[in-house]
Amino acid sequence: MMKLYFSPASPFARKARISAIELGLAERMELIEVTLSPVQPHHGLRSHNPLGKIPALVTEADEALYDSPVICEYLDALAGGDRLWPAAGAARWRALRRQALADGLAEAAILMRYELVIRPEGLRWSEWLDGQRLKVRTALDALEAEPLDGPFDIGAISIVCALEYFEFRFPEERWREGRAQLAAWHERLSRRPSVASTRPA
Repeated sequence: MMKLYFSPASPFARKARISAIELGLAERMELIEVTLSPVQPHHGLRSHNPLGKIPALVTEADEALYDSPVICEYLDALAGGDRLWPAAGAARWRALRRQALADGLAEAAILMRYELVIRPEGLRWSEWLDGQRLKVRTALDALEAEPLDGPFDIGAISIVCALEYFEFRFPEERWREGRAQLAAWHERLSRRPSVASTRPA
């Protein structure tokens, strides 16, 4: 039995969970929920990921893997390969580029969250926050301009997880406004069972 260390709200851990469901591997994976932050590390997790970050996967061979791109590609290989991760050619580079863009969006949103929730109010840096918000908005605009229809691969999974994390933490940002194509694409994919069943409460 594999073990996945995760937090329900983490967009990166959610990528691994969605991948496992899509690949038919969810029943071979035990979910271990952890609570952590940059100032409150989880010491048990560090025995599997020295960086203390989620997700971390312990394989059936008792080998630790991290972070989400490595875990998701491992799961794809375990399921036979070339399913969520295109093996070669233009499709592979498109999926990897979309994953990188979505992961960057999610990282900026997480840093915004840390700045607003963890850092004491008197020490918050508004210009730095604005810089992270700009990354999110320009990433969203790039996704709006992207023709996203296609297979539900690692790029699409990453985008869905990033969008829903941003909306979960920052509903006031109303990311759908002015992005009708991206909103319609998300609406279609949000009903997919693997997406709906892993959505944070």
